[in-house]
Amino acid sequence: MNRLRAPVLRHRIFQLAADAALAALAFYLAFEIRFIDEPGGIPDRYVEMLTGSIVFVALGKTAIFGLMGLHQKWWRYFNLGDIWAVIRACCVASAVLIAFFVLVKPFPSPMPRSIMIYDLVFTIGLLVSARSIARFLFVERRMRRRAKDHSQGDVLVVGAGSGGQMVVRELRLNPELGRPIGFVDDDARKKGMRLLGIEVLGGTEELGGILEELKPQEVVIAIPSAPGAIRGKVVSACRERGIRVRTLPTVFELLRGGVQLTQQLREVQVEDVLGREPVRMELDTVGSYLRDKIVLVTGAGGSIGSELSRQIARVRPRLLVLVDQAEDNLFQIDRELTSEWHFSAVEAVLADCKEGERMLEVMQRFRPDVVFHAAAYKHVPLMEANPLEAVRNNTMATRVTAETAAVAGAERFVLISTDKAVDPRTVMGASKAMAEMVVRTAAAKYPTTRFVSVRFGNVLGSSGSVVPIFRSQIERGGPVTVTHPEMTRYFMTIPEAVQLVIRAADLGEDTGGGDVFVLEMGEPVKIVDLARNMIRLAGLEPEADIAIEFTGVRPGEQLHERLLADNERSEPTAAPRITRAVRSEPPDPEQVEETMRALRELIDSGDEAGLAERVVGVISAGVSPETSSGVTESL
Repeated sequence: MNRLRAPVLRHRIFQLAADAALAALAFYLAFEIRFIDEPGGIPDRYVEMLTGSIVFVALGKTAIFGLMGLHQKWWRYFNLGDIWAVIRACCVASAVLIAFFVLVKPFPSPMPRSIMIYDLVFTIGLLVSARSIARFLFVERRMRRRAKDHSQGDVLVVGAGSGGQMVVRELRLNPELGRPIGFVDDDARKKGMRLLGIEVLGGTEELGGILEELKPQEVVIAIPSAPGAIRGKVVSACRERGIRVRTLPTVFELLRGGVQLTQQLREVQVEDVLGREPVRMELDTVGSYLRDKIVLVTGAGGSIGSELSRQIARVRPRLLVLVDQAEDNLFQIDRELTSEWHFSAVEAVLADCKEGERMLEVMQRFRPDVVFHAAAYKHVPLMEANPLEAVRNNTMATRVTAETAAVAGAERFVLISTDKAVDPRTVMGASKAMAEMVVRTAAAKYPTTRFVSVRFGNVLGSSGSVVPIFRSQIERGGPVTVTHPEMTRYFMTIPEAVQLVIRAADLGEDTGGGDVFVLEMGEPVKIVDLARNMIRLAGLEPEADIAIEFTGVRPGEQLHERLLADNERSEPTAAPRITRAVRSEPPDPEQVEETMRALRELIDSGDEAGLAERVVGVISAGVSPETSSGVTESL
């Protein structure tokens, strides 16, 4: 401890001595300027006044500077924000000295007022100049030396806004990360400007020529809100030339905490180059209805449920109840929220949504105001092999959770649905279609609770997405397996989807309940194009380094998913990117209730064939005979 304190003490003594010397110099210069036009220089009586008071003035000012906190910060860290502190301390010191000379009158002649004004101006100028010079000598020169000695290569920064300028500052502070050599920005007004001493060389349309001329070792995309098309263009140009590309976190990642370049600058991911505009909403505004409420999330340890929990925690509910049957997943999200997010109003509950008594116990214990039901099985091939569990978990559990929530007095119930529920041809899709019907009928049965289903397509990185499958295949050296060259799917990042889910849940207040809201997913993406992008992002070439194999469409699988069924029409809502799916013929509650009873009997008996027949009966109101037979075959 003493060894650590010694250099600090030496530094503070040096700064005190330097400020005393500068204060003395300022006082002397004030006399020189005041009598600069005098033929003989400073008159004798004022020379006596100067020599008799200069030590007192210097020490007095230095003592006041110390009391005002000027010596608590090392000069090498001086910045523009510290100038006001210097001015304030100098003004206080001058005011005290003026009061002393006026009241005490230590000399026969009064101290000229002009000398005190000159003294104040010189003191401020000398203190600010000395600190600025120290910063330059100790920081700028050292940074340049380190950059010359340790730089890992030239870095071109895409984006000359606040994000790009932050990258340049961090690179200068950490030259081992690289040396910034230029900006690229699509704002034509910035072209040719110099920001932080770095020139804006042109826009992304000129990127190829800029890369050929400068040949940087790395390109950093420093636009957190950049659309996928821009990121894709940059990545493509760099990959052609073998240049490494990294990016700042996206808007959603920035919301999770402050950015430190050395920790959060990351490789470009497939989410960054989808070629679609990212969804951005003010979560604090759209999720304000959750503030000070008790919110329960089922499947809280899953990919969608965990992100729901993170974003809900941001708006500070009174209590967030996490429900999951997977112990490890539940433990991880509980620990993340409490340890990393420092959100302590969390209760982790191990429970299976299929168990009626347990769910009723949970609902009555916590009395949630809002329930988000994200628990579901989502792996299509696995559900094909286990149809009973698909219906039991995705359909029956939805009914149990919805009814127990309503009985416990919940204000809102939100089902997380999927585009596979539209004209379903797989077990998973059929089970989610029935779950939507369960929610619709529950809205009529429990009018005090507002029931909503939110339907969207694939989310990148979720446990049911092709992305982790492709990534694993690429890591093993291939091949990457795609079912059909023309197959397309809608894609959205998990944070985007969850943000829209939270917004859609609030739209139910303006409707009669039981609505199905559909998230606009942008243009569908070819799965084979997604595979090629992922291979290139891994620094490899499709077909040359990693083979792509087409395995053929599986039974019941569709080439192109849809977000609306044949008997549904889209109706706009007050929220952008969210529409309402309006059915021409709503399901018959009595028929659904009868079918649910029959399904329970069939599940209990293990009758898969009978279950398939009943599933077709439930969904046939909204699908064609061809689709119905497809589901039967699949089941």
